[in-house]
Amino acid sequence: MKFSIKIVMVLFLLAFAACKNEPKKEKINESATPEIEKVAYDIPESWVNKRVEKAKARLNASEAGKVLWNGMEAQGGLKKWFNNGYLSFRFNYQPLDKDKIARDSYQTVDTWNNKARHNSIEDTTAIFGWDGKEAWIKADSTAFKYDTKFWALTPIYLFAHPFVLDGEGVNLELLDDKEYKGVMQDVIKVTFASGTGDAPDDYYVIYFDKSTHVMSAIRYIVSYPGYFPNGGHAPEKIMEIAAWETVDGIDFPTVLKTHWSKDGNLGEYITKIEVSQLSFSPNVPENYFSKPEGARVIE
Repeated sequence: MKFSIKIVMVLFLLAFAACKNEPKKEKINESATPEIEKVAYDIPESWVNKRVEKAKARLNASEAGKVLWNGMEAQGGLKKWFNNGYLSFRFNYQPLDKDKIARDSYQTVDTWNNKARHNSIEDTTAIFGWDGKEAWIKADSTAFKYDTKFWALTPIYLFAHPFVLDGEGVNLELLDDKEYKGVMQDVIKVTFASGTGDAPDDYYVIYFDKSTHVMSAIRYIVSYPGYFPNGGHAPEKIMEIAAWETVDGIDFPTVLKTHWSKDGNLGEYITKIEVSQLSFSPNVPENYFSKPEGARVIE
């Protein structure tokens, strides 16, 4: 018994000596990092539930809508999409034709109200956005060599299907089944009611794997009046999904290879899109999407 007590005492003394000799940890100077004032999003769960139930009832009233709803469920669910918070990501759009303009920005999107804010990857002080009513920019003329008003919400409408199609003004049509890369697909065409967005003549044709209901490819046109003031649109493109990532329960395509559409199939490969740094957050700095001091409105 005495021997056991001696052993315990020796171990205690060794442990005490080790703690005494351990280098002291410096206290973090929290004031050295300025605090950014943040506000929690004010979207109550009851609002999310109401919007989701409304979308579910509307979509399941048609065969095309059922395909879209099943796609949402297969990729994580509309309720989770809205409950997760603000969505941030880097969207790197790289045309293979070097004469075309590349677009690479980090952005945050308010998924409930369709607001967005971008900053340049090269210069984080160069920013632009859409506050729900107006497009704005705060940057010199060299920062963004493209139409930032058009591009403010374009990225999320290129890769965040099917979740971005739950709202009003979205028209759905069920097309014939199609084989894509050896797998049969449910196919829906998405058009928009007059007055919906800046380019209501745009359309999407989305392929969903018939067995898994997961999105396989997206065909689309661009009819933005800023590019086509006399009407018309660019030739149809098709994006194949080359990689996926799951973030907070939502499945996102993270590599999209854009081709010219050839009878609804993959034609010439023209653009690579990489989506990275995906995250959701329950808050953003106050007035984050509003036009900051020194910015100008884009007409």
